[in-house]
Amino acid sequence: MPPRQIYLLSPKELSPETIAVAFAKTSRSPESFREIAAELSDESSARFHEKWVVGYGHASVAEHAVLHIAIENVSRLAVECIESNRLASYTEKSTRYQKWEADAFHVPVELDGHPLREETIRTCRLLFETYARSLGPVRALVEGQNPRRENESGEAYDRRIRSQYVDSCRFLLPAASLANLGMTANARVLESAICKMLSHPLLEVRQIGEEVKGVARLEAPTLVKYADASLYLCGTTDDLFHLEMKPKKENDWCTLIDYDPDGEAKVLAAALYRFGRMPYAQTLDTVRSASEAERTQWAESLLGRLGEHDTPLRELEHTAYTFDLVLDQGAYAEFKRHRMMTQTPQALTARLGYATPRRVVEAGFEIPYRRAMDAAAEMYEKLAVWNPNVAAYVVPNGFNRRVLFTMNLREAFTFCQLRTAPNAHFSIRRAAQRVAEEIRRVHPLLAKFMRLPAETWQDVENEHL
Repeated sequence: MPPRQIYLLSPKELSPETIAVAFAKTSRSPESFREIAAELSDESSARFHEKWVVGYGHASVAEHAVLHIAIENVSRLAVECIESNRLASYTEKSTRYQKWEADAFHVPVELDGHPLREETIRTCRLLFETYARSLGPVRALVEGQNPRRENESGEAYDRRIRSQYVDSCRFLLPAASLANLGMTANARVLESAICKMLSHPLLEVRQIGEEVKGVARLEAPTLVKYADASLYLCGTTDDLFHLEMKPKKENDWCTLIDYDPDGEAKVLAAALYRFGRMPYAQTLDTVRSASEAERTQWAESLLGRLGEHDTPLRELEHTAYTFDLVLDQGAYAEFKRHRMMTQTPQALTARLGYATPRRVVEAGFEIPYRRAMDAAAEMYEKLAVWNPNVAAYVVPNGFNRRVLFTMNLREAFTFCQLRTAPNAHFSIRRAAQRVAEEIRRVHPLLAKFMRLPAETWQDVENEHL
């Protein structure tokens, strides 16, 4: 029997397209991956992809070609499109641990020659100037609440308290703020991502799409060269975006829209099905007719041993929840990273009001804060009459945004436990605690195994907002 072998096909030695071909050929070749790769060249790999991936549609082969792309100085509004791909990986510049320079914002190309261009720039400068001025008084407040420890260096002290004061000041930063991010994606995902960017209503995003396509073609020339704008995406976006529907005022910022009342039974039945031999329908009937004590024991067996770093079994994916959530744009920037759920965000506007961090008020900075936020809202309305997509650039992090999302119970464990952690931003902690509360209300048998801090969403709201 041949010996087991596990090794890397190194991107230091082989191009991404060649690695993809080496993996693809194993389905019909008895040779080892090293032997297959040794026979390949960039030219022969390109021919293979042209024939099999492009010509015959074997797109899964492109998933073996992985690229790492550095993207710098793009607006946080553009980042939303770049990071909307479920099967890619991203790391971006944090608004919690870094401070923004005064001119670190994007001026939309659409405004070139437009009479509102200079006023838009003045509004962004006002937001950045107010942000810079807020850092000192809010930091002083945080220092008073968190004294420097004995023998603690100035650098260590600043690291410890920085997120606490920047967390509040970042509410002023507009969506035009510049960010850097690293993106890792396979060529199949990248082709879809480029298509979405080239179909976007904002010129900045379309330009980024062209540039991403250009740099990707240096490493995967065949696999992304046909990525182009989609008539489906462009047309559908244009038609539906212009539908006028006036909302009624809603008081609740988090609503559980839909869930399966029988969801807990279905999850338990799926777990028993996995380790048993009965058909699922029979297993489900068994769970439904079981006593409360039996169901409690099964739930304990399924989730009781979860450790701090364990992920629940996939059987928790057999029930799901749909929420309508309103949260500030800064919190949404973190929320959107949970791409295993299905998210449908509404466009960023200044029409749902804004949050005011308690520390800004306690630091005596409420008046300049509100003056800047109100100026941004006024500028948004002026721009929105002409182009609501461009108007979103001036909307600060503190303004509220609505998002519809559906997630299964397994993802709910991940989201709620991660985003209620003490080091999470208070806006996302509030949202995660509220979501957990709703799930515990309807599915208490399983949701009780979520390990969350003792604070409630009301505690977070009263302390920070």
